[in-house]
Amino acid sequence: MSTPSASGPAFRRVLVTGGAGYVGSRLVPELLKAGYEVAVLDLCIYGDVFAPLRPNPKLTEIKGDLRDAATVRTAVAGCDAVIHLACISNDPSFDLDPDLGRSINYDCFRPLVRAAKEAGVRRFVYASSSSVYGIKDEDNVTEDLPLQPLTDYSKYKALCEEVLAEERTPGFTTLTLRPATVCGYGPRLRLDLSVNILTNHAVNHGVIKVFGGSQKRPNIHIEDMVALYLKTLEWDAALIDGKTYNAGYENHTIMQIAEMVRDVVGGGTTIEVTPTDDLRSYHISSGKLRRELGFAPTHSIADAVRDLKRAFDGGLVPNSLTDPLYFNIRRMQEIGLK
Repeated sequence: MSTPSASGPAFRRVLVTGGAGYVGSRLVPELLKAGYEVAVLDLCIYGDVFAPLRPNPKLTEIKGDLRDAATVRTAVAGCDAVIHLACISNDPSFDLDPDLGRSINYDCFRPLVRAAKEAGVRRFVYASSSSVYGIKDEDNVTEDLPLQPLTDYSKYKALCEEVLAEERTPGFTTLTLRPATVCGYGPRLRLDLSVNILTNHAVNHGVIKVFGGSQKRPNIHIEDMVALYLKTLEWDAALIDGKTYNAGYENHTIMQIAEMVRDVVGGGTTIEVTPTDDLRSYHISSGKLRRELGFAPTHSIADAVRDLKRAFDGGLVPNSLTDPLYFNIRRMQEIGLK
């Protein structure tokens, strides 16, 4: 990973909301390696992911709720930049308790942004979602196409983009990313995402179950996503202020992904196909990110599968088929998150 650019803004302290989540568990260590002070605001319901980092004096952990104004003020104090990852992730988790989802994903967003501005934060990076486009017929789903979110989860992601645009002011640089589905190993591992699900079952069951198979899904390796977030702190404000970028690698069908997983895992892994009525297909183009900022992912889906297999084989993912810590909706149900 690269260090902050000497010609770019000299950010010293970065707040990562949701920093103890899947992407955050890989991002926070890399931010520390790059020399940043890092504050993490998270409910920390998915395990103690930062125990190995705790001796680092540049890490500040704030276990608290994004909906609590006092906690947010504490978290943003002294920060130069915010990377906002925190949310109730994906449609099933959101649908478990729509009021909870709205309260975390939308209602507290503008207060967070305003608290950041009041604290002197100069850059705010928002993790939206590629699902805001809904289903498109176009071969290349680019950032200039209209948003047509199909679910409450994606609707509130889109509405937060509007809020951030409204709150943008001189000296307060805003950037929205629309990531594809992230895949690969992280200390706080999610096994409820397409590539990770299929790999888990291939390694631990020997059978990959595919429902339908023709649906397209855009993916991005977690290392590429982390590298992109690091770059968002290095680029000059004039390049990114007020901009929105898709962030993905390639668009593959679920069947193609299953075949990649089978080929990497080997060992006689088989694929079972079950018909489904849900053939929603999503795909995005990340050409704008490459053209305007020169960023392109370098890790493939096969790389993610290999990383996951090494983690499984190395005993880093115990009870991977049953432990609720790997599955957002199961964990939320287990603790009764409100």
